[in-house]
Parts: sequence; structure tokens; C-alpha cells
Amino acid sequence: MKTILFIFFLAIGYTSFSQQKTIQERLGYPKETKLLIIHADDMGVSHSENAASIYTMEKGVVTSGSIMVPCPWFPEIAEYAKGHPDADIGLHLTLTSEWKNYKWGPVTSPDKIPSLLDEQGYFNSTTSALMKNGKAEEVERELRGQIERAIKFGINPTHFDPHMAGAVSTPEFLKVLIKLGHEYKVPVLLSTELAKLFKINLADYTTEKDIVIDRFVMATYETYKYGMDNFYTEQIKSMTPGLNTILLHAAYDDAEMKAVTAGHIDYGATWRQDDVTFFTSDKCKKLLADEKIRLITWKEIRDKLIR
Repeated sequence: MKTILFIFFLAIGYTSFSQQKTIQERLGYPKETKLLIIHADDMGVSHSENAASIYTMEKGVVTSGSIMVPCPWFPEIAEYAKGHPDADIGLHLTLTSEWKNYKWGPVTSPDKIPSLLDEQGYFNSTTSALMKNGKAEEVERELRGQIERAIKFGINPTHFDPHMAGAVSTPEFLKVLIKLGHEYKVPVLLSTELAKLFKINLADYTTEKDIVIDRFVMATYETYKYGMDNFYTEQIKSMTPGLNTILLHAAYDDAEMKAVTAGHIDYGATWRQDDVTFFTSDKCKKLLADEKIRLITWKEIRDKLIR
């Protein structure tokens, strides 16, 4: 009798596993649907970044954006988010300050998070420095402070994602990020491809209630040399069914962004203008339609699968 019961429950477990729904099906779409979130990072860095990101969302095909709370132009984009509650706007949780002459520090009192700061009191310039010096308890303290500050300004975050991959760069930081996502009931950008860059097996830290994207796309210096139009066209044409995400950095090639990104070709003012140009172009809109790609938002994922 025990053997029969064991086989019965084993069969039930196997059937349940074999019938697990894809993310597409869980969201109410056919299994073969190519889902895509087109996402603008770094809102809050500058007025140029804010204006261009809003433009790509309102006039282009960008479906999502995220805000860097510690940055100087945070209040401007927070006001926009508060006034546009249907917009898909999350938090680009920030632990680094990468530009040479344009810096930002924490929202938390510096004496409470010393491991996250450089000698001048700003965030470290690189993710590697954060990984070397940062303490997980201080990461949680600062990220929680950023989330609470955003909420205080009237933002209702649709998701969390990490600036410069800082909050996913070590297993300890990753656990903090996932914990905060669960606590605030929002999806967190989790990518197996991104985790592998830091030699992390994402499956060791996630459960069935976490949303893991199937394909993560972001331009690098090598792809920039190849040409942004060529790169994004190729990426869109090669998309397969599942949850895909393109991360871009929208800003105008103006005096403000040239000053912010001085000395950098990577993610500089011209690079960011190229992102704006492509994702507001008729070519991009036609390409998405031709490839039968369904644009979605983190907000849809949050409201259907998390809350």
C-alpha cells in the first residue's frame, strides 16, 4: 500500500512539474509570445536624462524606467512619477557613483554606512570597489533608505533594479535585494546572464515567486563600436518566446550630459542620444511589429503576479 501511495504522489508531483506555466502563460499570453520590457535606466541623474527618458516613454517604445534616488535631479523625476501613476517607474537602487566630476552620496547618514563610501564621502566609483569594501547590513540600510525616500516623495515603485549591478554583485548583496523585493511586494530584475558575470548561480537564491528574465540585453563598448542601430536591430530580430529585457540609457547629447560624462565614451552623451534616436524611430516601431513582439511593463508583472 505504501509503495502504491508513493508512486501516486510521485506521479502527481511529476505532472505538476511538467505542467508548470511559462511567464507568458502566467501573465495571460500564449506560450509562444515574445514579451519585451524596454527599460530606461538612470532617471534622476540629470535634467537631460529625465527629459529624454520621459520622451522615449511618451513618444517612443520605451515601456519602463527607473529612478536613482540619491542623484541631484531626483526631485524632478519624482514629481513626474507622482503625477503619472500609470507610468511604469521603478527604483534603480544605487550603490556607486561612476562619473569623474559629477558625484552623489547616500541618503543614509554616512556614519551608518561607512563601508559604502570613498574618502570624499561619495559612493565608490566602481562595482569592484563596492564588492571589496561593502558590508551587506550597510547595503540593506542604504537601499531601504532609498526606497523609503522614494515612497515619501509619492513614488509607487513598480520594481527594483540595480545600478551598475551593484546590488547583485555578491551573494550577500543579492539576498538583500531579493529580500527587499519580497518585503515591498515588487519584482526585482533578476537575470541568470547577469549573475554569471559575478560567478553566482541565481537558482541558489531564488524561488518560484521570484521573476527571472529569460534574456537580458544591454549595449557594451564593443557593441557601441558596432553601431547602436545595428546592435539593437540584431537583438530584436533574434528574440525568442519568453521574458526579454532591453536596458538603455536615454539622454540628450547636450552640454549638461557632456559635462556629466566628461572623459567617458562608455555610456556618454552621444551614446545616450543614440539610444533616444533608435527607440523613438519608426524603424524600431516597425521592427517590433514585424517580429510580433509584445511590449509589457514591470507594473503589469507586479500587479498580476506579485500583488
